[in-house]
Amino acid sequence: MEEELKCPVCGSLFREPIILPCSHNVCLPCARTIAVQTPESEQHLPPLLHSRGPAPPAAAAAPGATAGSAACLDSECAAGGGGDHADKLSLHSETDSGYGSYTPSLKSPNGVRVLPLVPAPPGAAAAPRGAGPASSSLTCPQCHRSASLDQRGLRGFQRNRLLEAIVQRYQQGRAAAAAKCQLCDRSPPEPAAVLCEQCEVLYCAACQLRCHPARGPFAKHRLAPPPAHPDAPGGGGDGGGGKGAGGGRKLPTCAEHDLENYSMYCVSCRSPVCYQCLEEGKHSKHDVKALGAMWKQHKAQLSQALNGVSDKAKEAKEFLVQLKNLLQQIQENGLDYEACLVAQCDALVDALTRQKAKLLTKVTKEREHKLKVVWDQINHCTLKLRQSTGLMEYCLEVIKENDPSGFLQISDALIKRVQVSQEQWVKGALEPKVSAEFDLTLDSEPLLQSIHQLDFIQMKFPVSVPPVPLLQLEKCCTRNNSVTLAWRMPPLSHNPVEGYILELDDGDGGQFREVYVGKETLCTIDGLHFNSTYNARVKAFNSSGVGPYSKTVILQTSDVAWFTFDPSSAHRDIVLSNDNQTATCNSYDDRVVLGTAAFSKGVHYWELHVDRYDNHPDPAFGIARINVVKDMMLGKDDKAWAMYVDNNRSWFMHCNSHTNRTEGGVSKGATVGVLLDLNKHNLTFYINGQQQGPPAFENIEGVFMPALSLNRNVQVTLHTGLEVPQSVKQSKLPNN
Repeated sequence: MEEELKCPVCGSLFREPIILPCSHNVCLPCARTIAVQTPESEQHLPPLLHSRGPAPPAAAAAPGATAGSAACLDSECAAGGGGDHADKLSLHSETDSGYGSYTPSLKSPNGVRVLPLVPAPPGAAAAPRGAGPASSSLTCPQCHRSASLDQRGLRGFQRNRLLEAIVQRYQQGRAAAAAKCQLCDRSPPEPAAVLCEQCEVLYCAACQLRCHPARGPFAKHRLAPPPAHPDAPGGGGDGGGGKGAGGGRKLPTCAEHDLENYSMYCVSCRSPVCYQCLEEGKHSKHDVKALGAMWKQHKAQLSQALNGVSDKAKEAKEFLVQLKNLLQQIQENGLDYEACLVAQCDALVDALTRQKAKLLTKVTKEREHKLKVVWDQINHCTLKLRQSTGLMEYCLEVIKENDPSGFLQISDALIKRVQVSQEQWVKGALEPKVSAEFDLTLDSEPLLQSIHQLDFIQMKFPVSVPPVPLLQLEKCCTRNNSVTLAWRMPPLSHNPVEGYILELDDGDGGQFREVYVGKETLCTIDGLHFNSTYNARVKAFNSSGVGPYSKTVILQTSDVAWFTFDPSSAHRDIVLSNDNQTATCNSYDDRVVLGTAAFSKGVHYWELHVDRYDNHPDPAFGIARINVVKDMMLGKDDKAWAMYVDNNRSWFMHCNSHTNRTEGGVSKGATVGVLLDLNKHNLTFYINGQQQGPPAFENIEGVFMPALSLNRNVQVTLHTGLEVPQSVKQSKLPNN
């Protein structure tokens, strides 16, 4: 229940709580710290006068209070200003009710926006004491709805006397319980003699001598008397809430007429009123009823709503017991299944050892899953139960009160909260999400030759292995260096299929390997070798085993590579156009872009046409690995092999090593050819069909991607899918 008694601003127990129009409560000192001037008038606010007296100590000490924000916000504060300022200030209210809403600043404490006071315009004279008050507002720290303050300021909000009385009783009970020694072995503990302010521990005389001697590091600790009496600081007191919860409490008087007691209840305004309010006030034409009758009616409504929450809380407690028993059953059943599984597996031959570990893992995962689900339900249900119990205790304390008007101040809000709390217990919330039983059964009778198929039985009736899948040749195709295969099961096949296994050889007549396992009947395999012939086959499987292979289909990849520049891996300064075939750069520094194809086998040739060449830059052409550094010239790290060229000469570069300077540069309209021969493991460059020196690099192996580096002075267009030109073949020098 303590959470219900804490102020949402300071986090401490309520002190002089007031009721906001949204039915939430806040301490009066805290209300002074969060009251703000109207945001719409920040540009031309009238100057605020100083208060007639010093700021209240509680307001001055409140966390987050700023100069002026905690001062003079009730009826003692006044401000000067003309009618224009008053009109601007009134815009803060979004409705005639006097409160609206806004999005709070993330930097403000407790999510409440606190605006600094705006200084008076130059030459403005201070308003006299009798001038009207400045327009201010107070934002609820819980629902963030703003309420405009009237001429009375914060005194216009009603005090929550019931909440004060409940806080007082709670403090008295806590103080009485806290004034016991916290280290005593006796039962009950001895009364506390001192409180160590550094340790924050209460000691009796004997425990102080034994555990906290006045020497060594304890010599500097300050010992104070314990809060042994409810009237001591922090121990309760009347807290401004009257003389107690008994019948001696002073009867509350009307906020508008100090000499009149509340006697009626205004149904329209939902507040208690006196006879004078009915005769001359704004309630004269409202629907009013007797205070006692409405008190009893609202108490009955709250009690009826509490009955539903109480029933749900009782069911929740029983459900928690059920869940804890379920935990024990899951633990026991899980251990039983594990023991049975271990006994069966240990009785088999050594070939079952690896399979046994897999089965144990399945049981453990199943148990952990069930335990996790149950623990999650326990935690969720415990949280809901704690919230409902706290609300119940608070409501019961409210019902005990004999102050009709105070009760009616908060009854509507409490009834709504109780109804919402009851609605949280939706249907099915108090039912276990899992059972304690493990739906796992192990059959230990198969023959030894079927041991590699050993698994938990998942079907009630025996089934046969799936039949041969049928390849759909009309849907099987190749594109560039990828192949797509499609298949289906034969018609009138009644055996269930759990998945398929697609196998492909290495493109050179080697062994088959699994490339796909799953339930789909269409699969595309990328990253194959160009100009290669692949054999593919597929088979189906279910719980009974693996079916026979389909017929083998032969697929031929493209003779030449078709690719573009890769926008996903290019440096962010690279600019691509023309369907990613033309590249330039936004930076004066060299930036790298790769191609979309990767090569590890065969002979490949592509060309780059220089569309623009300004100010003699040094573009670089070549190959690179996928993890090449992309913010410097190609070839400066060990992940790229390149030729960089200016308008007169070219150089080969790898690991920032420059070699083989050759005459002949590039200009606008030039064509650079790149020949990658992975059969002979070398790389050769051409400018306008002329070979630039011997093969640039030899003994290169691995997976490479076409690469280019350039800056903003260069633009090139990529041409792919090319056979090696005859002129290039004739100009090739023999390999050394």
